[in-house]
This record gives sequence, structure tokens and C-alpha cells, in this order.
Amino acid sequence: MSFAKKNAFLILLGVLYILLSLYFIWVDQAYLTLFPIGLLAIYFAIFYTEYTFLSIAFLTPLSINIEEYTDSFGLFIPTEPLLFGFLLFFLFLQIRKNILPKELWKNPIIWSVGFYIGWLFIASIMSTHPIVSLKFGLARLWFIVPVLIFGTYFFRKQLNITRFIWLLVIGMFIVICYTLIVHASYSFGEKEGHWVMWPFFKDHTIYGATVALTVPLVFGLYLHKKHSPLVQVILLSFIAIVLLGMFFSYTRAAWLSLIAALGVWALIHFKIKLSLLVTIAAFIGGVIFFSWDAIQMDLARNKNEHTTEDFGKKLQSAANVSTDASNLERINRWTCAIEMFRERPFFGFGPGTYAFEYARFQDPENLTIISTNFGDLGNAHSEYLGALSEMGVLGLSAFICIVIAIFYKAITLYNRWPEEDKETKRLLLAMILSLVTYFVHAVLNNFLDTDKAAVPVWGMCAAIIALEIALNNQLNAKPTMKDSNI
Repeated sequence: MSFAKKNAFLILLGVLYILLSLYFIWVDQAYLTLFPIGLLAIYFAIFYTEYTFLSIAFLTPLSINIEEYTDSFGLFIPTEPLLFGFLLFFLFLQIRKNILPKELWKNPIIWSVGFYIGWLFIASIMSTHPIVSLKFGLARLWFIVPVLIFGTYFFRKQLNITRFIWLLVIGMFIVICYTLIVHASYSFGEKEGHWVMWPFFKDHTIYGATVALTVPLVFGLYLHKKHSPLVQVILLSFIAIVLLGMFFSYTRAAWLSLIAALGVWALIHFKIKLSLLVTIAAFIGGVIFFSWDAIQMDLARNKNEHTTEDFGKKLQSAANVSTDASNLERINRWTCAIEMFRERPFFGFGPGTYAFEYARFQDPENLTIISTNFGDLGNAHSEYLGALSEMGVLGLSAFICIVIAIFYKAITLYNRWPEEDKETKRLLLAMILSLVTYFVHAVLNNFLDTDKAAVPVWGMCAAIIALEIALNNQLNAKPTMKDSNI
């Protein structure tokens, strides 16, 4: 039997798909051509669940927001449909047969995230825009539940943690190469550096945050074990490209977050005690309090602008609160967030509502050349103040609990991890430092409502939880079930 006869049905389907695709493109409905790809994704998600889940790490940096093309609603393709599908699929599996370890529900990270989600939906009911808040809450669910909760299932096989990080780094490497090539065509201009990462990233702030998050991971991959010469060369090229991407992101907050991560590395490496840290923090706080007038005068004299090409002056411009429009606009947003909290301190205005409400809280004295009277230019520029204004004091408390739980469990796990298993220990340290870059950056920006930040952050949290469960099982002489699959 000839190939054509044997595969006539598949050939007919292929021809039909091409004809339909041409028709949809002709009538300006090209997005409908993605439907068969969606069916293929469903097939792989059901029959190759583990690999499809891991592929999300690779696809996240490469995802594209269709809002840029449809002018309707925001949706990151292909990651958000995959995550939403996984949310339903995993819930079905969990109801049918308990696939999650009971130790998971005792973890403080899960408890704090559960508190956050619970309060998020209570605040949504009391929201000034309930539909907006409920949609926001649903989007948070399909980021958190599949990646954080069910990610622990896949990461019981420790090799999958390494695979997840490798795929995330490779995806970011591709995006950074693309961005650098486009940026080079504009002679690496600072203004062009704000948008050359499009369509993969909306602007340089979220791009810089994600690149900063990648830096400890790529170093972790290089250092965590001895590689073949070829892999070493590949990883060294990755390191060089990622650092170039970091420099040319022109994102001061991302640079500062890496400095903070370096400081945390020193604290962990030299095993500095918490009591000493508290003493130093109290001393610094006292110096700031008694020198506040002099500090204000120095800040007022700082005229360095973020548009300068000089790296040192660009970092210094982060403290320019007198002429730098970017810094002044951020202060404007923060002030609005605090005023919103004062008006509705308990429930907040509702998750996802900041952009709809902050305009009327702007003080004319705080307005800048980039301010808008319509209040349509985004969020509070802070995960912490965003939670405070949208979800009230309990919303901020819940988010701070998440941050504390993550670093408490991660650092104590690192200290408990057996010294003879240096490979896992080094990779664990890389994840801790990567999370430091994000949560430090989160003081100045908020991106956990996008796949770009949510997938790596919650993915690494899931890996930390899975490693702790595995270690506890080893200490209790129980099987770790590292090789289980769906």
C-alpha cells in the first residue's frame, strides 16, 4: 500500500487545515488557526503530562500577550491556556485519586499562600469592581495552583527541578539574544532599550526583573556539578549573554536586586547569625533616624538622571527624587496606594482595581510629565503596596507572610541539606538567590500577575517544598518516590 493511500485521512486533514488557515488569514481572523494547535496541546497534556508541564518553563519567556494584537483582553499565549487547562486537569486527578503528599498541606508556604488566596476572594466580593477582582483572582489561581501546588508532584523527581531550570534559562537565552540583536540595530540606545524586547516582554522593567531572576540560576547550573567541556562552553556563553542582557536592560531596580542577592549570598555563605543582622539593622535604622535631615539634603542634591549612559550615575539616579521623572512617578503611585489604603483600610478597593481607582488620589504636587489624569497607566509599582491598596491590611500581611515563609523554609532547608549532596545544595542556593532578586524587585514593581514572573517564582517555591518533603522522608527512612509519574 502506497504512503498516500495509507495516510490518506491524515493528508486530507492537513490539506483542510491549510485551506482553513488561508481562509482565516484572508478574513483577518488568523488567531483561529491556533485551534488545532490547541487540540494537539491537550493531547500532549493528557498523555505526556510531565513533559508538557516542564515545557511551560521554556514557553514562559517566549509567550506573547494577544492584547497587543486584538485590543480586547490580555492573555499570554501559549502559557495561560496551558496553565488553565492544567488547573482543571489536576483538580480532576486530585478528586479522582489523591496524588499529592499529605506533608504538602503542613508546609508554611502553602498555608501562607492559602491565607492569601482566601483573603483575595473575600476582598473580591467586597471590591468596588467585583467582576474585575474575581477575574483577577481566577488568573492568580491558574498561576498558583498548577505551578505551586501540583508542581510539587513533578518535582518529587529531583531531575525535573534541574530540567525546569534548564528550560527556563534556555527560553530566556533565546529572548535575550533576540533583544540584543534588535537593540544592536539601534546602537544600544537607552530609549530604544525600553521596548526592543517586544513582543515577548511589554517593557524593560519586567524584562529586567526576569533577566535578574535568571542570573543566579544560570550560575547555579554552571557551578552545581562538573560538566563536560561542551556543556561548560554552552553555560559560559549563557552567562555572558545573560549578563549582557542584564546590563542593556537599563533597569536600575533589577541591578539593585542583584546586589541584594549578592548580599544574601554572603550572609548564607559566611553563616552570619540572625542576632547580628538584627543588631546591624537596628544600628543602621538609628543612623538614618538621627541623620534624616542630612539625608534629605543629599537626596535633593542628587540630579543624576536614569537616561544617562554612565552605569555608576544610572545607579545613583535610583536615589534621585527631585528631578527623575521615573522615580517621581513611582512615588506618585506609592502615595496613591497609601491614600487608597487610608480610605478602605480593611478590604481595600479589590484585587486588580488599582488602575481603575488611583487617578482621583493623585496629589497635583506629585504629578510628573509621565502622569495621567485618567489613571490608566498600570499598577502601584510595588507588590507590597499593591496588596495594601487592593486588599487592605490583611492582604499586605498575607503577602508578607508568603515572603517570610519562602525564605525561612528555603534557607533552613539549605542549612539542613546533607553536605555530601553538593549538587542539589548549590542548585537550592541558586533558587534562593533568584527569589531574592524578585522579592527585592517587588518593592519597586509588581509582576506576579503575569506568567513571566509567576511561573519561575511559584515553580521554584514548588521545588523547595518538594526537596523538603524528600529530605524529611529520607530522615524518616521513608521512600521519596522521586521517580513517580502520572
